[in-house]
Amino acid sequence: MPNHKSAEKRDRQRKKRRLANRAVVGRMRTVIKLARAAVDQKNPEADKLIKQAVSYIDQAVSKGALKRNTGSRYISRLVRRTVPD
Repeated sequence: MPNHKSAEKRDRQRKKRRLANRAVVGRMRTVIKLARAAVDQKNPEADKLIKQAVSYIDQAVSKGALKRNTGSRYISRLVRRTVPD
């Protein structure tokens, strides 16, 4: 339990931010999963889903839920998966 008023406030802020970040990151992971599945099944919709996933990753980075390099890594791995060997 926090002992100071400011510590109580920080605790409230932490809880709110955690919920917001979890919502953003959770949705992003779902969209990435759908895009990966589409690529693996050679679905014609895969390009559209990848574009959507990249958009969600960028949103998560801009909202501060992900660090910039983490977002770049996710995008890189997703796009690399689509390029034929």
